[in-house]
Amino acid sequence: MLESMALHSLPLQVGLVGTGYAAKLRSQAFQAEPRATLAAVAGHTLETTQAFSQTYGAEAIPTWQELVQRSSLDLIIIATVNRDHGAIVQAALGAGKHVIVEYPLALEVAEAMELIAFAKAQKRLLHVEHIELLGSMHQTLKASLSAIGTPFYARYATIKPERPAPKRWTYQPELFGFPLIGALSRLHRLIDLFGSVATVNCQAQFSDRADRSEPHNTTCYCAAQLRFQSGLLAEVVYAKGEAMWLPERKMEVHGETGALIFDGDQGLLLKAEGSQPIALATRQGLFAKDTAMVLDHLINGTPLYVTPEASLYTLKVADAARRSTETGQTIALE
Repeated sequence: MLESMALHSLPLQVGLVGTGYAAKLRSQAFQAEPRATLAAVAGHTLETTQAFSQTYGAEAIPTWQELVQRSSLDLIIIATVNRDHGAIVQAALGAGKHVIVEYPLALEVAEAMELIAFAKAQKRLLHVEHIELLGSMHQTLKASLSAIGTPFYARYATIKPERPAPKRWTYQPELFGFPLIGALSRLHRLIDLFGSVATVNCQAQFSDRADRSEPHNTTCYCAAQLRFQSGLLAEVVYAKGEAMWLPERKMEVHGETGALIFDGDQGLLLKAEGSQPIALATRQGLFAKDTAMVLDHLINGTPLYVTPEASLYTLKVADAARRSTETGQTIALE
């Protein structure tokens, strides 16, 4: 066990903030994990939290502020609205807890930088989850890049039509953040593959409800163009809502000697001599894999697959996209 990662005896006691989809998958992971126990949960409302906690055999806590102060807890997992990530991370680290937080770490770059420095000062783990890096599509793409020569152009699009648009926090800009900050993985995949970004140009468009009675959008469309330091040009499209009519989940990378196309769950290698299908494994089980890797790190010192600094760099690129949208200018990164 790492000396700087002081823990109580096994199984580790875990507190969870959130009762949504990611929180559910985390809870299921702990049901099959003998090294840790989900002990306490805090959610948006006490009624929802009590129902969720009963399902997973945990104690319902009225507020996250009370949860992070529980002296019996070793690890806090944050899987709630993006706006609150930074404040909960700060409080959990200040209470001496190790932390897992779903991306983004914070909605503002300066706050994220402060939290990373604070975790180091506290000698506590701060793990920003990026399960997209563990998925079959990303791992297969990374392993196959050499087959297409020097990459020239990449495009990554995720478009989700929803009619009517749900009244969820993911459609509320104050809670979700700028689209490519809230959906940070859309940029993180490309940065993990291709390295540092030189410039960012981005445009975004939103539709409000006709009577403007609620803070929720009905449609979000965001498109960014990245020029990497290597010279590669990449386009990222993230869109959802009522004005979107054709779903898309596609990653394509074109190189000097071929192309890699991943459309939904189908992969294809294109070469001058013909095409070759690429088998992809299921996307299920990634939260459980991430959870197991964090426990391996805390207990045995095994290196993690991503650093908070890597997530911070992607947040800086996403913030450049936000500034480009606001100013209409191409933003150069340092």
